[in-house]
Formats: sequence, structure tokens, C-alpha cells
Amino acid sequence: MTWRKRLFDLFFATLLILVLGPVLLLLLGWLLWKEGRPLFYVAERMKGVDQPFSLWKLRTMNVVDTDAGVSGGDKSARITRTGAWLRSKRLDEFPQLWNILKGDISFVGPRPPLRQYVEANPELYAEVLKSRPGVTGLASITYHKHEAALLARCRTPEETDAVYSRVCVPAKARLDLIYQRRQSMCFDFDLVFQTIGNIFRRG
Repeated sequence: MTWRKRLFDLFFATLLILVLGPVLLLLLGWLLWKEGRPLFYVAERMKGVDQPFSLWKLRTMNVVDTDAGVSGGDKSARITRTGAWLRSKRLDEFPQLWNILKGDISFVGPRPPLRQYVEANPELYAEVLKSRPGVTGLASITYHKHEAALLARCRTPEETDAVYSRVCVPAKARLDLIYQRRQSMCFDFDLVFQTIGNIFRRG
């Protein structure tokens, strides 16, 4: 990560925390009233082939004793009504500002993958994760709807894993590597504004 990109992340993450901090407090109070504890979902993700970290989100699903893999149709019944709304606005990702401040992720980059997919594709992710993972990115913007449609049709964890491994991992990696070759501060700004536009269009 260049010093310009890191400075961009630190400045805007701090600004958003100061400006939107009261919104987060309201969201936490609302979640506590509607869904109860826990308020946060903390999951292991990878920022390098051998570099795990804890990614923070607002909880959007009912808690179960065992939870693994990406979310597909097999998990859709667990998404709470409040959680579905938070996901549609991407407000569940607000706590990732903390991950940005820590340097785990950037605003823009490949989405941080689960360990199981990195271990299954170490050479691929060794290239993809040369870019710092991000909250949003070219693959997130371009491929999200198609990925969601593919995974929504899956009815078992095994089917979800198979579809994600065979189809989604290589498709997103291609887009992440295109981003890596084209990365610039102007391109990052463009992807951030596209993400914000997509959120408003969903609304």
C-alpha cells in the first residue's frame, strides 16, 4: 500500500467516525432493542496468504453454534429482518472503519477472503492479496449481484462451497487483478462513488 492510499484511508476513516459516530450509536441501540446481543459479528479473514485478522461487522443473522463458509441460500433463513435492511444499505460494514484504522484493510481493494479459500488457492491469493483487502472494490461492484444470485440458489453448505469455489473465486480474482494493474487514487475515488451510488439506487 502506498503512503497516499494509507493517508486517504486514515483521513476518511477518522472523518467518518467523527461525523457518523452518533449514527452508529443509534444503530447499536436499535439492534439491541430489536435483536438483542451480540451486536457485532467478528470473523476471521485473510489479508495475506498467512496473515489472518478479525473483521468486524454488525450482526445481521441469528447466531448458531457452528457457522462456516460463505453465505448462500442455505443461510438465508437466518438473516434477520433488521439484518436484511442493514445489508441492503451496507450499514453492517460500518465497524470495518476500525479495521481500516488498524491497517487490516483499505477502503478499496479485494474483499478479504476466508482462510479455507486462501488455503485451497494459495498461488492465486498470493497475487490477489498483494493489494490490501478493502471494504469495496472492482469485484464487489461488478460481480456482487451475479454472485448473490448464484449463491441464493444453493440449498446446502456443500453446494454453496462448490459454487463459490468453482465459479466465484476465479471470477472475482480476475477482477481483483484488473484492479491491481489499474490502481490509482482516481480509480479508488471512482469505485467509492460507484459504491455510494449503488447503495442509493438500492434504496
